[in-house]
Amino acid sequence: MDELSAPEPVLEIAVGTLILIVVIFVHGAGIRAINQRFSKSWIHVSSITSHWRLNLLLAATIASLTALHFAETLIWAMPIYVRGFIPSMRDSYYYVLESYTTLGQGNISLPDRWRLIGPIIAISGLFTFGWTGSVLVSIMTEFGKLDRARAKGPKDRALSEETNSEP
Repeated sequence: MDELSAPEPVLEIAVGTLILIVVIFVHGAGIRAINQRFSKSWIHVSSITSHWRLNLLLAATIASLTALHFAETLIWAMPIYVRGFIPSMRDSYYYVLESYTTLGQGNISLPDRWRLIGPIIAISGLFTFGWTGSVLVSIMTEFGKLDRARAKGPKDRALSEETNSEP
């Protein structure tokens, strides 16, 4: 019997879980690096920092998060292509992007023996997108604090500082 025709769900799940762990590790390391770079830039932000610099910082952070997700999907696509489950790298990457974003509507599929990999790819996408979303919420909270401080204006900030310093 052909080796590729006999389903081995334990093997599928084990291989998928191994790659999932690698992807989650890469995501954690990437998120940490992006967050550190944002924090180092943010400490130089003040109420007089120009809007274009703030927007550039936000754009660079979002671009970094996007690049991280593209790298993670590449981690999934490479073994699928190298093992010949999907014959072209472009189609392999397309399949992974469809699964990672949980769309799953593509016309490309894995061989029967490896079809459980698709839902595991979707699990990694759900997990990493959720994590990325929480980082964006944290970053936007910092922008909100800055916007509130700017909205108070210099006189209100000075008054607020005097009020808060009284016993």
